[in-house]
Amino acid sequence: MKEVIVYQVDSFTKEKFKGNPAGVVLNAENLTTEEMQLIARELNNSETAFVFSPKENNEFDYHIRYFTPTTEVPICGHATIGALYAKAIEDQLDSCTIRINTQVGVLPIDIIRNDNDYQITMTQGNFSVSPVFEQSITQNIVQALGLQIEDLDERCPVQIASTGHSKVMIGIKSRTVLNQLTPNFDHLTHISTEIGCNGYFVFTFDSDDHNVLTYGRMFAPAIGILEDPVTGNANGPLGGYLIQNKIIEVSNGNFEFIGRQGETINRIGQMKVEVSVINEIPETIRITGNAVCVFRTIMHV
Repeated sequence: MKEVIVYQVDSFTKEKFKGNPAGVVLNAENLTTEEMQLIARELNNSETAFVFSPKENNEFDYHIRYFTPTTEVPICGHATIGALYAKAIEDQLDSCTIRINTQVGVLPIDIIRNDNDYQITMTQGNFSVSPVFEQSITQNIVQALGLQIEDLDERCPVQIASTGHSKVMIGIKSRTVLNQLTPNFDHLTHISTEIGCNGYFVFTFDSDDHNVLTYGRMFAPAIGILEDPVTGNANGPLGGYLIQNKIIEVSNGNFEFIGRQGETINRIGQMKVEVSVINEIPETIRITGNAVCVFRTIMHV
């Protein structure tokens, strides 16, 4: 029988039962892919991260695999924050940089220790955007989300943005409309097959908090996530998307903002997004979040 350490961590918050819950399984070296998938299904978080040490590899410190309740995914922001937070607690780490190996490459993760607690900064994978969708596809996405074309923010093209796990970016004008969305999940799942992207991130600049630039919601029914509370792989690429489309003007230097999410489902959380910009092109994207441990247990598999 295999023994693993299991954490439940709420990411992008310091308040239990808010933010985005992630399962974290430490010392997962001896688990099979099937066992990882079954554990992820049992924990039933949007993602569970499995952390294990490399075998004689000096290129990185840990390997991490990510599973939704139904499938493996290449990378996950909140589960990375949760995994490194759990690892920091388990090993009582000081401030340091940990290199993790993922399906999108080796990524540096900064652990910042402060008063016996931790904040985690994740450097995301390479940023990319796809061409803007044709009008017919945009119309289908808008309709599946329960929106009207006139709800769209005309500054914001509907297109895919990615730092490793792609999302469709849909900018709208109203936070009221955002909070009242009732998507057709079957329709979104069908569109995902057509466009090769599983996540839909609807965001707005309609904020009543001067410290918060955007509010968002993220739907990914094709991979078993009807609504994700607070999404690192949506808010991070959003930063690059805003620069790429010149919605935010930064020629050189850094663009920083706070993205907030989860308001509608009572799991509100937020993260800081940092984009380094060279010649008006987004280069490196980092997200920083708090976390809180909900429980730690030992599981025998």
